Amino acid sequence: MKSAVVVFPGLNRDRDMIAAIEKIGGTPPAIVWHKDAELPDVDLIVIPGGFSYGDALRPGAIAARSPIMDVIRERAERGVKVLGVCNGFQILTEAGMLPGVLMRNASLRFVCREIKLKVANANTAFSNRYADGQIIRCPIAHHDGNYFADAETLQSIEDNGQVVFRYAEGTNPNGSLNDIAGITNAAGNVLGLMPHPENLIEPEHGGEDGRGIFAGLLT
Repeated sequence: MKSAVVVFPGLNRDRDMIAAIEKIGGTPPAIVWHKDAELPDVDLIVIPGGFSYGDALRPGAIAARSPIMDVIRERAERGVKVLGVCNGFQILTEAGMLPGVLMRNASLRFVCREIKLKVANANTAFSNRYADGQIIRCPIAHHDGNYFADAETLQSIEDNGQVVFRYAEGTNPNGSLNDIAGITNAAGNVLGLMPHPENLIEPEHGGEDGRGIFAGLLT
């Protein structure tokens, strides 16, 4: 499977993401700069985490208006898979590609630790290497991961099975409604995820719990 990683100024997890994709998929991804107006022909587009534009205005707000986002939106509408992790999730919501918003953590503090995730929907391209209800470990590192949506939107994504991952066993680090950690669009080909699965893919990381997300996409 061919993939591309989109890089914005201020991101700091792009190298981790590139390494994870190459280790699991066997092929390095194409690297695309945010001001580019073209994307290679790929099956997966990844927006990694960090602090694009220093989180000016709101996290992801400026990046969501970069030229490459129009291309990503068009590819997603054609069914190409898109994965946004942490700041990538924020960018996807700011771009209108995913419902809801990511607000300041309820503690108003940056959190960086390991949490537990429950697989809420294993019937997606991003989660099919796991079982429904499976609990996995995953690192987090964010200041604005508090997922919020109005009552109607929240009910819709719950009814449609768009919630793919939830914080589990009392480890919700940010106050997200319904313990939401990751959601898809209605079509199921765009996933936004706050935790960082790319940082738990091999024994040297302390475990391989995050590997399944990439394995389902790349192998």
